[in-house]
Amino acid sequence: MDEGHKYLQVERYVRSAIESGVFQVGDKLPSIRSLCNKLNVSKNTVIRAYQELEAVGLVTAIARSGYHVQQMPLPNLREPKQPSEVDLLSVSKSILTYPEYKERLPTGSAHPNIDFPVIKSLYAEIGRHSRLQSQMPSHYQLPPGNGNLIKQLLKISLDLGVPAKAQEIAVTHGAQQAISLALRALTKPGDIVAVESPSYFGNLLLMEALDLQVLEIPSCVRTGLDPNALSEALAQWDVKAIIVTPNFVNPTGARMTLEKRLALLAVSRDIPIIEDDVFGSLSFDSGLPSLKQLDNQERVIYVNSLSKTLDSRLRIGWLISTRYQAQINKYLLSENMGSLNLMQSAVAEFLTTGKYRTHLSKIRRVYQHNQRRFHHMLSNALNQHQALQGRFHLSQPEGSFITWLTLPEHVDSYNIYQQCKAEGISVFPGTMFGTQQQFSHCLRFCTANFGESRLWDKSLRQFAAIVVQQC
Repeated sequence: MDEGHKYLQVERYVRSAIESGVFQVGDKLPSIRSLCNKLNVSKNTVIRAYQELEAVGLVTAIARSGYHVQQMPLPNLREPKQPSEVDLLSVSKSILTYPEYKERLPTGSAHPNIDFPVIKSLYAEIGRHSRLQSQMPSHYQLPPGNGNLIKQLLKISLDLGVPAKAQEIAVTHGAQQAISLALRALTKPGDIVAVESPSYFGNLLLMEALDLQVLEIPSCVRTGLDPNALSEALAQWDVKAIIVTPNFVNPTGARMTLEKRLALLAVSRDIPIIEDDVFGSLSFDSGLPSLKQLDNQERVIYVNSLSKTLDSRLRIGWLISTRYQAQINKYLLSENMGSLNLMQSAVAEFLTTGKYRTHLSKIRRVYQHNQRRFHHMLSNALNQHQALQGRFHLSQPEGSFITWLTLPEHVDSYNIYQQCKAEGISVFPGTMFGTQQQFSHCLRFCTANFGESRLWDKSLRQFAAIVVQQC
């Protein structure tokens, strides 16, 4: 790592020490000289790292005393409770409705940035295929999907460390349908499904629709699901399936360590696992092995889509399974009778050009920049208010374009959401990511469309002012 980027190494070291509890709020951090010696870096490198951490409100410089921990530590994990039914449909309708007006701060919906030349190229291909298909006889695209598209999706999966054969993959209407099909193949109404907590609201809504009970497993906002808590829950409850997102959980952006992934496979015994990897391609580093890659029992069903890397409107997802594939294909055929011929053939043709891989490389850099700058700006806005200093935690994921804000527990994020909506500021309340209202003091942000402008800065400061009113 060159000297210009070594500060990131120092920054990660200090951040990890704080989040693991080595240093608590108010503690004095190692001196610049001691970190220089310990990490074998220059004085300027350590100073730069501390300045970055100070900018996001994690540390503060005290005259003649050095740097001290300032920000709220990682939120505590919650012990698993009994399984519960889901009741999110009523509140989700209003939150998920897309506004007709242009938002001043579009951080609510987790859609990718489509302001890239490659997206225009993609839609040009879709236009070309629409003209071609008008000259063809009408017919269904039967499961498992367009042959050319399957070939391209197998290549994408292989790039992510998930080798598979053509008979093990099926194209779906987004990742949502893939998870739905997997749940139908693995469970029946009334069964218990374990999920990380907080958990993606789309999965919770699916389980509400399928009349399944949800067992929420405590998860760290940085390293994801706690295997020990899962083990304790499995000893008590008859869990039929596990849904987990090892790479960048929606909403926290947490990524499971390799040790946690191996532990999850060990403690879950022979229970089927649905691995949701929609953000896996957006890692800012070389990434980690998927559960599917580590699985030697053929019990992991791997799910992915193009919704977070190209455009969510494509509704192109896929799942890879072995043991359960026959049952899943049966449900897919009976449920759909056919897929979107136009979209599948056009996207397949686009993927053969090689533009997708180049696009991934570019958007990873853009999203990493967006995450860091948004984190900096929002932390600064919140830290302007004494009532919030040291009382919030803002996650900084190592991939994806979502981040999670934890506020004092008495704060009502749904009230914040409603006040922000009235001002044209789009945020997503944490209420949607649990079944027990336990995240009502949290909010999720999408940084995909971040813009370093006065409008964003002003809107974030207004958001901070609304939060202060709640405190």
